Amino acid sequence: MPMAHLHFSHATRVTGLPRNAENPHFRLWSRARPYPGPHGTRLKPMEAAPMRETPPSRPARRLRRLLTAAAPALALTVAGLMAAPAANAQPAPTTAKPSRAAQNAKALTAPAAQAVHATGTAGQKVPTTHLCGAPTAGHAACFAQRRTDIKQKLAAAISPNAAAAVSGLSPANLHSAYNLPSTGGSGLTVAVVDAYNDPNAESDLATYRSQFGLSACTKANGCFKQVSQTGSTSSLPTNDTGWAGEEALDIDMVSAVCPNCNIVLVEANSATDSDLGTAENEAVTLGAKFVSNSWGGSESSSQTSEDTSYFKHPGVAITVSSGDSAYGAEYPATSQYVTAVGGTALSTSSNTRGWTESVWKTSSTEGTGSGCSAYDAKPSWQTDTGCSKRMEADVSAVADPATGVAVYDTYGGSGWAVYGGTSASSPIIAGVYALAGTPGSSDYPAKYPYSHTSNLYDVTSGNNGSCSPSYFCTAATGYDGPTGWGTPNGTTAFASGTSTGNTVTVTNPGSQSTTTGGSVSLQISASDSAGATLTYSASGLPTGLSISSSTGLISGTASTAGTYSVTVSASDSTGASGSASFTWTVSTSGGGTCTSAQLLGNPGFESGNTTWSASSGVITNSSSEAAHAGSYKAWLDGYGSTHTDTLSQSVTIPSGCKASFTFYLHIDTAETTTSSQYDKLTVTAGSTTLATYSNLNAASGYAQKTFDLSSFAGSTVTLKFSGVEDSSLQTSFVVDDTAVTTS
Repeated sequence: MPMAHLHFSHATRVTGLPRNAENPHFRLWSRARPYPGPHGTRLKPMEAAPMRETPPSRPARRLRRLLTAAAPALALTVAGLMAAPAANAQPAPTTAKPSRAAQNAKALTAPAAQAVHATGTAGQKVPTTHLCGAPTAGHAACFAQRRTDIKQKLAAAISPNAAAAVSGLSPANLHSAYNLPSTGGSGLTVAVVDAYNDPNAESDLATYRSQFGLSACTKANGCFKQVSQTGSTSSLPTNDTGWAGEEALDIDMVSAVCPNCNIVLVEANSATDSDLGTAENEAVTLGAKFVSNSWGGSESSSQTSEDTSYFKHPGVAITVSSGDSAYGAEYPATSQYVTAVGGTALSTSSNTRGWTESVWKTSSTEGTGSGCSAYDAKPSWQTDTGCSKRMEADVSAVADPATGVAVYDTYGGSGWAVYGGTSASSPIIAGVYALAGTPGSSDYPAKYPYSHTSNLYDVTSGNNGSCSPSYFCTAATGYDGPTGWGTPNGTTAFASGTSTGNTVTVTNPGSQSTTTGGSVSLQISASDSAGATLTYSASGLPTGLSISSSTGLISGTASTAGTYSVTVSASDSTGASGSASFTWTVSTSGGGTCTSAQLLGNPGFESGNTTWSASSGVITNSSSEAAHAGSYKAWLDGYGSTHTDTLSQSVTIPSGCKASFTFYLHIDTAETTTSSQYDKLTVTAGSTTLATYSNLNAASGYAQKTFDLSSFAGSTVTLKFSGVEDSSLQTSFVVDDTAVTTS
């Protein structure tokens, strides 16, 4: 049959349509038209005027109509001719579509997917934008950070499935770093709770998963659901560009770690504690057994009631970011019912694991959070002795923007970017919990890692500030505040204890003290619920001491003075384990004698500035503030304007002595907040922070404070009070009747 030759000429071309090189969804933005959004002034979009195509001539228009009408029939005819099968031809074999789990397993294990596209080095200060502003009283802030030094790219600008075109850690990288299974999670739901709406959440998630070869996760196939705090799928909150970036990060990280999991994005109407709490409850009502929260704020006295109202959900693994402001406790990470997730810097390494981690910290005000709660009770499974209440964190995962993760966001951002902050670590850990399986119905899964500490990568380097005891802010072998027990090494540490049936309990021996040259014999007691034989180990022991692996007896001769954070562990052959942490102080031997004495000069300030170094006006006999005793006291701040006062004295503590530092403190304030620390008093001994007080600690009368200085025996240390006041509403810190006594 002769082939028909079709020739089209004078084709009409659409002209005049503007094109944005980075965003095919054209929007014009006017700098001159700001408008107030829910979190401050934003640039207001102007609708682009509709563009008209150049009208073709009348004959050309007529020809186009004829060709348009004829095209379908012609296409069918040509298609039929081209597709006509030869006589006796066999039908082409069909290839079965791989299952969702099989597709995801292939995407995570493919050799090409293992490449790491590093964007910086651990601890490197890189430029970022914080997607949410600082939290205010009764409100939370998201912790997401987006790199600004790496150009964002829309999906159209890169090749599909070309992982090399995307900067930041990929799903396969995270699975490699944390030894995660490529299967698991099928049928389980992970909820993400955030504030406000991301209108592009579903489409951006589709781009992320497609880029890395993961199965589709959409509303249509039942994998993805987006609801309000009341469960509505149609009446969603106000859009917000900042929180949209947070939501993109969260659902991308859940997808990366548990691609077989279903995802529910629950959007609170606002970032108030009550709205976010309502969204938390809705997530559980919808059936999620794993809930991620990448937001928080300062602690407050009301948090214990919020615990009961919003976070007390047995049988649900609730993960919460520890915060991005370095050392200092934040809520709801300090809730006794959640898993507090710290942040690390994650880099490739030549070691057996192939990766290495350290505490994430880039400055004194930026890094993973940690600290001792002022309000929440200590859960029974948390055994460190330096903090009498809830200690933050429990576990950790990557958070450093310099070694950050790849995220796709087109509402708050312009496509592919590198993200960081503990906002990344919370959904990662929520995904790991899901891979480990459904929690026990009456369990608070935060306790699981404490029973399987050997199944975590212990992070032992780095810090997020200065503190005392040191483990509050400094990484060490075993438990520490910034990284908890460590990062995932598989899923065992996040699984219900019913997987083995055995429970190991280690009795905490309490704080210990000895002198150099002193002989030590301390028996560690532990029990196994099944009566199995236990193997003992210890980390952080004073130099010269060791533990018997078979009996748990710690013995030896302490040789080096100092304060040690010790963790003792016991495990059985099934993998069940338990641990306890305590402080061991070794002081320098002074021949067995120490003369009791009070070492500070002019301890009650009755001789004015004698022996003290103080800011002008600090030591005073003013009647405006009462002294604890006598007429003089040290009055720091109280101006109601930006101001800093200091007070210090150096003291030499003899070798072989135990020493304690005491003083009386009174705080009064004009601040009305019950949650924000606007004015602060920091007490230090050398480079060690002994305590920090604020306007939140205001109370009538004086209260005595006591600190152990025995670790400074044989040295001279400067004791210092530093009061910092903000620009309005006074807070007065009044110190009196100080003492350093030896025994």
